[in-house]
Amino acid sequence: MFDEKKAERAVKFINNLKHTKGVWHGVPFDLLPWQDKIIRDIFGTVKEDGYRQYNTAYIEIPKKNGKSELAAAVALYLTCADGEWGAEVYGCAADRQQASIVFDVAVEMVEQCPALKKRIKPVISQKRLVYMPTASFYQVLSAEAYTKHGLNVHGVIMDELHAQPNRDLYDVMTKGSGDARKQPLFFLITTAGNDRNSICWEVHQKAEDILRGKKIDPTFYPVIYGIDEGDDWTDEKNWYKANPSLGHTIDIEKVRAAFLSAKENPAEENIFRQLRLNQWVKQSVRWMPMDIWNKCSFEVNPEKLKGRICYGGLDLSSSIDITAFVLVFPPIPGDDKYYVLPHFWIPEDNLKLRVRRDHVPYDIWEQQDYLKTTEGNVIHYGFIEKFIEELGTKYNIKEIAFDRWGAVQMVQNLEGLGFTVVPFGQGYKDMSPPTKELMKLTLEKKIAHGGHPVLKWMMDNIHVRTDPAGNIKPDKQKSTEKIDGAVAMIMALDRAIRNENKESVYDERGIIMI
Repeated sequence: MFDEKKAERAVKFINNLKHTKGVWHGVPFDLLPWQDKIIRDIFGTVKEDGYRQYNTAYIEIPKKNGKSELAAAVALYLTCADGEWGAEVYGCAADRQQASIVFDVAVEMVEQCPALKKRIKPVISQKRLVYMPTASFYQVLSAEAYTKHGLNVHGVIMDELHAQPNRDLYDVMTKGSGDARKQPLFFLITTAGNDRNSICWEVHQKAEDILRGKKIDPTFYPVIYGIDEGDDWTDEKNWYKANPSLGHTIDIEKVRAAFLSAKENPAEENIFRQLRLNQWVKQSVRWMPMDIWNKCSFEVNPEKLKGRICYGGLDLSSSIDITAFVLVFPPIPGDDKYYVLPHFWIPEDNLKLRVRRDHVPYDIWEQQDYLKTTEGNVIHYGFIEKFIEELGTKYNIKEIAFDRWGAVQMVQNLEGLGFTVVPFGQGYKDMSPPTKELMKLTLEKKIAHGGHPVLKWMMDNIHVRTDPAGNIKPDKQKSTEKIDGAVAMIMALDRAIRNENKESVYDERGIIMI
């Protein structure tokens, strides 16, 4: 719920501070609309007990948008006005010099505010500001994570998270260090980085997933300003999209000058895109462009598909994980689309645990009948076999493809029920042709998946591995989330293509290269 008084208290405190740099020095810190929203959301959104709902705020934004000033203001509020006795607020960055940038802004803000100046004792040699009325302090820390255990953290201001050399400091400061506090806040503020194996990329992905509704974490507040992968970085209107302070604290002429320099010198393009447009400059390792996938959300009506020929793909994963069975219906005269009908199961007893652990809305999908549960804490294969048997009475299931390394007993049982079950290798030889064909059909809008949210989630999770010959396959090790349904669909698609063409489409034109 939202507490307007608490939100207004934080906004009023910050608006009483003053800017510290250049022509803005001494000007009251009237929060810009984007800043005002962040502060109100973080400090005004509370739980039923009245304490803050959000304990982590991730703010990713290009340079020169007032990042350091906002971080310093938040640090001072947590130290002086958050109602916490003995508050310990720490400023962290990749090194002490970087962490001192926000601290030095806070020192200057105190100098310009008489009410704070008479209540705060600065210990500049220790990079510490002590708020005497509550014995609270704000202090800069260096990056030696091993020395930070045992801190009783009320607030952490972590500047330029993308520059952290590893995850050690982040883990020490955010995991367990604020357990003794009722409402600790980890305020992470950064520009985009370029290392997709970093802690910042990990947190960035979590923020993106929450913003897109792919994950749920009510304690995590994400804000990302930047251009999207498909945006034209040379289009000036996209600069405004990425820079909410453009025209206020940022001079458009300076951005134009930086752009012209980047256009003339290709070596500067990535720097411009990263620092000015907040774009992670390396190509995304995710395989499927989700805007393309979403354009294939054509209706899939199970009743209209009754009696049609189809092919199944079965990916059992492990007995405690998601099992996927996907049917693919090949085109018929007058309709050139491949229709996809996915089914998913998860152990009933593990559902709530997985929602909490993975921050994935399995429970909502189960309520909406996009995901089914089987009794107990492991997958009940007999239940799935019976379900597939019932599907066989509705649809003409010609073949079921399965990973040859699993499901031996279940395969035998399905064969006993009269199904034709074929092993399907997970290497490049078997997986590359249908994986590339899936991309081709998606680009041509010849796949109809009905917008199924579980399948969509899995498609968004796919990372692919490429061999020297240019063959590809979904990589379960690189794909940090589940892709079982996508793999099952690819196997079913392969069987549909091979069987519905007397001469395989792969033989006719060879394997396509994308």
